Amino acid sequence: MSTVRRKAAAAVFATLALTAAGITGCASESSESAHKLTVGFVVDPSWSHVPVAQAAGYFKDHGLEVEVINFSTGVEALQALTAGQLDVATAAAVPTSAAIAKSPSLRVVADGSRWNGSRIVARKDAGIATLADLNGRKIGTPLGTSANYFASTVLTHSKANAELVQVAPSAMVTAATQGDVDAVSIFQPYQTQVIEALGDNAVILEDTSPDVFVDHCLYLSTDKVTNDKAADLSSFFAALADASKDIATQTDDSVAAVSEATHLDAELTAKVLKEYDFTLQLNPQLAESLATLGEWAKQNGKIDATTTLPNYSDFLADKFVNQ
Repeated sequence: MSTVRRKAAAAVFATLALTAAGITGCASESSESAHKLTVGFVVDPSWSHVPVAQAAGYFKDHGLEVEVINFSTGVEALQALTAGQLDVATAAAVPTSAAIAKSPSLRVVADGSRWNGSRIVARKDAGIATLADLNGRKIGTPLGTSANYFASTVLTHSKANAELVQVAPSAMVTAATQGDVDAVSIFQPYQTQVIEALGDNAVILEDTSPDVFVDHCLYLSTDKVTNDKAADLSSFFAALADASKDIATQTDDSVAAVSEATHLDAELTAKVLKEYDFTLQLNPQLAESLATLGEWAKQNGKIDATTTLPNYSDFLADKFVNQ
């Protein structure tokens, strides 16, 4: 094969590899066509607006073409957003607080939903019945996430000394059922999947402190996108608002769309969706929560201890959703 043909073949294979990975370049390059957004979706009911809007055609109704790329965690989605591979990313408040401290180009554009269903799910056959029984045990969680934060606060409140070990969301069911860990702290839909997999062996432990953890499930963009594609972002959230109405009334189509996206059966999906408030908002008080989580991230090595945390109010772009 000639040198020219070899180079051409290599270019083709490189393009195919990038396409197979789901990301074909930076968002500014892949989104040059008018009214197109590339959205990083963490596969979690917290951002059910996205699959519902996609399935119902609400994006098209608002003149948008939306490419959805799935991620396992908000940490990964934020990395792609910071790298310019996405226009919008979903992430919970914990990784968001750390990401903003490291990447000042990020902007919070909406608080998509609130969830206070965090729980520690333990194995009964490990001899665990109460929070105190977690002392000396291993708790699997994706480090640096809201699930990690919840587990840490529960251990502090209960004065239990457990070891938090890294377990990816996709490996959570296996780790719990095979006894690799004694308990897990994980967000939805994996929490429900672990409970279902453990069956009668599942022990569900709630935080008994007065400060119930509320997970803010956010939508983020960058300063460049919020300026260059402001109209498209407004259309995007108008479509999500339409979707939130369907989720609130649990239409059959909306439950089916979330079920397909999260790989939960329809009955479980309907149950999980009731745990959330899916009203789109962006209240100023969110900045205080992000500051608290940022301090936790510094204390736990997710942000360099010498970092001066930003004024998180400066990173709330509140022009895209109603207050």
